[in-house]
Amino acid sequence: MSERTEVIGMATGPGICPTILYRDAKSAIRTLTEAFDFRQVSLYENEDGHVVHAELSYGDGMVMLGTKGGDRVFARAMADAGPVGVYVVVDDPDAHHARAVEHGVEVLMPPTDQDYGSRDYMARDAEGNVWSFGTYAPGTPG
Repeated sequence: MSERTEVIGMATGPGICPTILYRDAKSAIRTLTEAFDFRQVSLYENEDGHVVHAELSYGDGMVMLGTKGGDRVFARAMADAGPVGVYVVVDDPDAHHARAVEHGVEVLMPPTDQDYGSRDYMARDAEGNVWSFGTYAPGTPG
């Protein structure tokens, strides 16, 4: 199995990328970059100014997003999709939470110590997707 080489400055890209479609992708990008500290890697808009494809990174992970609607296969397949949940590993959930609160993000659970050793908080973006941020790193030895 070969690794995919990125042209965006990363040696290799992540193996899994959540992909989310938003009614207002530009607003979602603002929330993810300003409140959740993601970095915009790429942005492609159509002639109407709608986001066709965007990539945002956090650490060694990435999320891809775009605007709902359109006639592409993925857009049609996701037309009636509900909200998604995404977990993001962060070093300092308390500081990350404070930043999100400063930007008016709806917090579903404040930073909380979990029985499995993680410290997490949970928030909802403006279109109902649930974002969890914490110290648990899936796939690493406990």
